[in-house]
Amino acid sequence: MDLELDDTQRMVRDTARAFADKHLSPNAARFEREEKIPREVLAELASLGLLAVNIPAEYDGAEAGAVAYALAMMEIARGCASTAVTMAVTNMVGEVIAKFGTDAQKERYVRGLATGQLVAGSFALSEAEAGSDPGSMRTTAEKKGDRWLIRGAKQWITSADFAGVFVLWARTSGPGTAGISTFLVPADTQGLRVSKHEDKMGLRASSTCALTLDDCELPEDALLGELGGGFKIAMMALDGGRIGIGAQACGVATAALDEGVAYARDRKQFGKSIADFQAIQWMIADSRTELDAAKLLVLRAASLKQAGALFSREAAMAKVYATEKAGLICDRMLQVHGGYGYTRDFAIERHVRDVRVSRIYEGTSEIQRTVIARAVLR
Repeated sequence: MDLELDDTQRMVRDTARAFADKHLSPNAARFEREEKIPREVLAELASLGLLAVNIPAEYDGAEAGAVAYALAMMEIARGCASTAVTMAVTNMVGEVIAKFGTDAQKERYVRGLATGQLVAGSFALSEAEAGSDPGSMRTTAEKKGDRWLIRGAKQWITSADFAGVFVLWARTSGPGTAGISTFLVPADTQGLRVSKHEDKMGLRASSTCALTLDDCELPEDALLGELGGGFKIAMMALDGGRIGIGAQACGVATAALDEGVAYARDRKQFGKSIADFQAIQWMIADSRTELDAAKLLVLRAASLKQAGALFSREAAMAKVYATEKAGLICDRMLQVHGGYGYTRDFAIERHVRDVRVSRIYEGTSEIQRTVIARAVLR
């Protein structure tokens, strides 16, 4: 891995940083209160190429690579973790369709996501009884002549209430993962309904909803990839998604550390700045070291992905380390703030809430450790 950024990577990072500083950091608390990300924010992300960072230019993507995407994700998450979630899922959906879709599917959906015409993409894999175990999913897709009929329900679907397209998994044959296929479902499909909006601890500006599919009728060409190949598609998508979540966690931790350092310099106790106390200095030193290590793990995984090499183990390592250390960093920086950190007057309490779920979605920390252990033991 080359530790020196190239011109494209630097430009993408700086573009995302400038956008976050101008539009996200000053408004993240308001986005949370209103529980929505303004559509103009998403439209601007699309215009900057940040909803299609690793998408080919022929479909209006930035074609900047996985490393640039990770760098951009860190910057956007530093500004607003909720906005970063929508960006992450939309990029993931676009990449999945770009890799496995037909020319017609790419033209319609990848270009639509890249330009912002479809607003956002949604990744509909999880169900109430099928989270870490996708092989137990119950949603079904039945072939009726030249049409597919989909019935079932999905849970924990990001951006479901405004996404333009869903990449959705359903059972097309017998039990287990071998019977799962992937479908592209437009948001206006008859029978597709967004139901419960989750009232979440954090990431409150990012909508998370349940879906019901009541005899959703899709054309034959709604199938993405091969029949029965859905599990492979999901696992490949999640490998890349874990890089994004690791980067997101680094971004939130960066914001928390920056705020903790600034507060420690300004806060006076016992006649001097609390930054002069060893206890505070050690928390800052440990946090800075762990954050840099987390960023390097994320960028290593991204570099392997960009090079076309195997990166599943490295993505799992990056995600489990970055998300767990980010949670610890946010907690330490709340401690630095003392009682003020527990109030809404300071952003640190939001970071603590926002970062917590990163150890759960895109595969729990426990699943990451299983992936890593299996790879090492092989």
